[in-house]
Amino acid sequence: MGRLFGTDGVRGVANADLTAEMALGLSVAAASVLAGTGGEPGRRPLAVVGRDPRASGEFLEAAVVAGLASAGVDVMRVGVLPTPAVAYLTGSLDADFGVMLSASHNPMPDNGIKFFAGGGHKLADELEDRIEAAYWDHAAGLPWDRPVGAGVGRVTEYDEGFDAYVAHLVGVLPHRLDGLKVVVDAAHGAASRVAPEAFTRAGAEVITIGAEPDGLNINDGYGSTHPGALRAAVPAHGADLGIAVDGDADRCLAVDGTGADVDGDQILAVLGLAMREAGTLRHDTVVATVMSNLGFALAMEREGLRLRQTAVGDRYVLEEMKRGGFSLGGEQSGHVIVLDHATTGDGTLTGLLLAARVAATGRPLTELAGVMERLPQVLINVPDVDRTRVGDSRELAEAVAEAERQLGETGRVLLRPSGTEPLVRVMVEAADAAQARAVAAGLADAVKSALG
Repeated sequence: MGRLFGTDGVRGVANADLTAEMALGLSVAAASVLAGTGGEPGRRPLAVVGRDPRASGEFLEAAVVAGLASAGVDVMRVGVLPTPAVAYLTGSLDADFGVMLSASHNPMPDNGIKFFAGGGHKLADELEDRIEAAYWDHAAGLPWDRPVGAGVGRVTEYDEGFDAYVAHLVGVLPHRLDGLKVVVDAAHGAASRVAPEAFTRAGAEVITIGAEPDGLNINDGYGSTHPGALRAAVPAHGADLGIAVDGDADRCLAVDGTGADVDGDQILAVLGLAMREAGTLRHDTVVATVMSNLGFALAMEREGLRLRQTAVGDRYVLEEMKRGGFSLGGEQSGHVIVLDHATTGDGTLTGLLLAARVAATGRPLTELAGVMERLPQVLINVPDVDRTRVGDSRELAEAVAEAERQLGETGRVLLRPSGTEPLVRVMVEAADAAQARAVAAGLADAVKSALG
C-alpha cells in the first residue's frame, strides 16, 4: 500500500479516498504522535482545527474534532480560515499541533488533511511516518489508551482567530497601502473574508472578486489557478495591481495595472530586493526551486543576490531556509515564505508585502517586476499515466536526452511526477517560445507512450 502522506498532507476525493473514518483515524493517530510537540508541560494537549469552505470540510472537520477529543486532546475550532492562519494560531496560542482541512488549489470534490507541529511548523517526514504507522495499527484493531470521564478532550469555538490573524498580517507590513487601489481575488476560498479585510485595514481601496464561497465553487474560475478574471478586473477598475490567492490562501500570484501576469519568480525578485534594502534578507540569499525561470536566476546574479535551489515543493524550500538561516524563499507557483513573519507560504501576506513595495517606492508593479525577464517556459500536465515510473523508464530517459540535445545550452528540461495530483509535469524552457512548445509537446507524447 502506498504512503498516505503526499508532499502536502493527505489528499484525495472526499468521501471516496478521504473518508470520515480515515479523518477520524488519522486524528487519533496524530494525537498519539504530536501531543507534547508544543504547548505547556503538565496540561492537556491542545489542537487548533481550521478548514477551507468546501462542503466536504464540514463532515471531515466533525470527524477530526471527534477523533482528537476522543484521544484526550482539547480542540479550538477556528472555522474557515487560510492554512497560514491555522499555522499562525497554532504558534500564537501555544497549541501542541494544528490541523487544516483543505485540498488547496485542487477542484472542489477533493479535500485533504494537513498537520502542523507545535509552533505552526510543517511536519518532518519522520513525524508523518509515525502518524501513518499509528493509523494502520489502530485500523488493524490494536488497542490504544482511550481516556474516559474527565480525560476526554473539550471542544471550544475560537471566534477571535480571524481578528488575531488579520491584525498580525497588517502589523508586520513595512509600509501602509494608502492611495493604492487593489483588486483581491479570493478564489471563493478560505481567504474570502481575511484578504479583503487585511488590505482594507492596511489602507488600500479594495475591489473584491471571487469572495462568495458556497461550499461548491472553490477555485472555480477564480483564484491563482484561474487568473483570467483578475486580469480583466484590474484594468477595468483602474486598479494599481491585483492579487489572487488559491483555495487555502497559501500561495499568491499577481497582475500589474495593465492586467499582465506577475508570477512567483517575479514576486520573489521584487521582495528580495526590498528585503535587502531593509536589511532583512539574511545572507543576501533567496531560496527557490528548480522550476524557477532561468530569467529569475540571471536577475538575481545581476543584482548581486545569491540563489539556492531545491526540489519542487514548498516544504523543501522551507527546509533549506531553516538549514541555511535564510529569510525569503518560494516557488514560481506563488508559494512565498517570509520566515520572519510566517512558518509557511502565506498568499495574503505575500500580496500585502508586494503592494507595500509599490506604495513605498511609488513605482508601478510593471516597473518593479521588470527586474527580471522571463524566458519562454512551457508546462504541460500529462494525466492518466503511471507517475511512479518517471525515473525508471528507459524510453523516457532517451526522449529527455534528445530534448536536451536539441536545446543545447539555451534551455532546459524538467520532468517530475506531481506530489498532489495523478499526473506528470513536463517543463521546457528555451530562448525561443516556438521551440519550447515543440519540445514540450514531443516530451508530453513520450510520457504518454512510456508511462500510459
